[in-house]
Amino acid sequence: MFVRPAVAGDADFLWRILLEAYNWNGEQRFTAEQLAAEPNAAGYLVGWPRRDDFGVVAETGAGEPIGAAWARHLPESEPGYGFVAADVPELTLGLLPEHRGRGHGRALMEALIRAAAERPVPVARLSLSVEDGNPAVHLYTALGFTRVGRSGNSDTMVLDVQTCRTPLSGR
Repeated sequence: MFVRPAVAGDADFLWRILLEAYNWNGEQRFTAEQLAAEPNAAGYLVGWPRRDDFGVVAETGAGEPIGAAWARHLPESEPGYGFVAADVPELTLGLLPEHRGRGHGRALMEALIRAAAERPVPVARLSLSVEDGNPAVHLYTALGFTRVGRSGNSDTMVLDVQTCRTPLSGR
């Protein structure tokens, strides 16, 4: 597996991964059309990439994309599900189902955290929302994310990028 920066040409794949992230439990709870019509979900990708967006894509050795993680600043007037503050980008992580459970999610998260720390204006914190029962919560906790809120059946978690539990380049 190879991880590279996400670019404008990845937008369609990122929409596919957003759908996988929303349907993390293997059930078809949402369609792509529903996500595109839901402002809180669509806000993660409409107009990708904007100036402050950043992300990474995992590919097989043959160059086939298998997963992605990205972060975007969202305004308080149009928050996502993991909104904490306008200066804290919300992240999305997802893998195609056949590539889960192999450490690819950790590799994507570590690459995204490094990218946050290496931005021209480094990102101090990252936030996310994770539903009850989603096994990804173990990865988030292992990386240093802490629960800061709750909405419905989901926790909002935040990572202090500078004190995270993954090696950052330049440290």
